Amino acid sequence: MILLMASGVGFRALAARYASVGRATPIPKGTLAHLPLELGDWMGVDVPLEQAIIKGTDTDDHLNRNYVRRNGMAAVSVFIGYGVNIRDLMPHRPEVCYGGAGWMRADTRKIELTLPDGTALPCQLHRFNRGVLESRQVVVANYYIISGEYCGDVSLLRSKAGQLRTDGAYAAQVQVAAAAGAFADAAEEAVRAFVADSGPLVYKLLEDAVTKATNATVVGGGRVD
Repeated sequence: MILLMASGVGFRALAARYASVGRATPIPKGTLAHLPLELGDWMGVDVPLEQAIIKGTDTDDHLNRNYVRRNGMAAVSVFIGYGVNIRDLMPHRPEVCYGGAGWMRADTRKIELTLPDGTALPCQLHRFNRGVLESRQVVVANYYIISGEYCGDVSLLRSKAGQLRTDGAYAAQVQVAAAAGAFADAAEEAVRAFVADSGPLVYKLLEDAVTKATNATVVGGGRVD
C-alpha cells in the first residue's frame, strides 16, 4: 500500500511537471488585434476567418489582416498565431499548408533582416507557384518569436518546446505573404519591408502581454516576495 501510494504521488508529480513543459503563458483573446492598423506607411484591414479555419490553426489567439502601402504599390496579407500548447504551432508551416492547398514550392531561402535598432530578424522566405497556363506565384515569409527571441527555423521551435515552461514562456508564429504574379521581386520586397516594419511591434506586443499575464498570475497566486 505504501509503495502504491508513493508511486501514485510520484506519477502525479511527474505528470504535473511535464504538463507544463512546452506550454506558453495564456494571454487574453484579442491581444494580437492590438497590432496597429496604421503601421508606418502601411494601412491595415482585418479579415475575419471562419470558425472551422480558426479551429484548424490550433491557436488560442490570432490575427488575420491585409495591409496596403499608402501609395498603393504594395500589399501583403499577415497571419499571426499564438498557441498555449507550443507544439501545435509546428505543423502550420508554409511548406506544409501551401503544399496541401495545391501550391508547388519553387524556392526556400533563409534570410536575415536588420531591424532599425540593429537587431537581426531571421526568417524563411518561400516562393510558391500554382497553375500551368495561368501560373500564379506567392512569396511568403515565416518566422517565430519565442520567449523574446526571433527564430527563423521550426527546428529551433521544436527544440525549445521541450524546454519552455508556462511562467513567462511564449511562442508566436508570423507569416507575411504577397501575391507575385509576374513581379516576384516586387512581392519579395514588399514582404521583406513589412516584416522589418512590423517585427519590433509584434515583439513588444507579445512581451507586454506576457509580462502582464505573468505578473497577474504571480499576484493572484500569492507568490509576490
